[in-house]
Amino acid sequence: MESLKHTLAQHPFLAGLNQRHLGQVAALASHKTFDALQMIFHEGDPANECYLIGKGKVGIETVLFGCDGIRIETLGAGEVLGWSWLLPPYELHYSARAMEPTQAIALDGKALRIRCEEDHDLGYEMMKRFALVIVQRLAATRARSLKFTDPAPAAESREPLVFLRPSN
Repeated sequence: MESLKHTLAQHPFLAGLNQRHLGQVAALASHKTFDALQMIFHEGDPANECYLIGKGKVGIETVLFGCDGIRIETLGAGEVLGWSWLLPPYELHYSARAMEPTQAIALDGKALRIRCEEDHDLGYEMMKRFALVIVQRLAATRARSLKFTDPAPAAESREPLVFLRPSN
């Protein structure tokens, strides 16, 4: 477990998390690997895990305007995948596919919810961090949907999207 705890401590998503909370999270963690193009999860399925990406790339996909598998964002090392385990009805809002061989640490979402209820300090830390992830996904979905609906030419100048990272 010390190896997992060390790996988690190095992941940007958990940067600055105190040792007690890091130990609680490490107890719920396991290593996962995914082959290129392997589906990690499907939109609408029960949300049981989240993933801290160590290596590789993952495409987040959704159904948009009747089209399946529209990639709205690509995540890489140091990013987090999956937030639906946190809020009812605990169903996945997006699908995810490994774009290349990917290594991640999976966190048991149900067990983490229970720990967060038991330890409100841990729950607050997780909520702050995952709230940023939720905002990022919503912004990416909005940006992608605008590409389908905006009649303005692609060359028109726009403000770039800025994706937030959790801070200490």
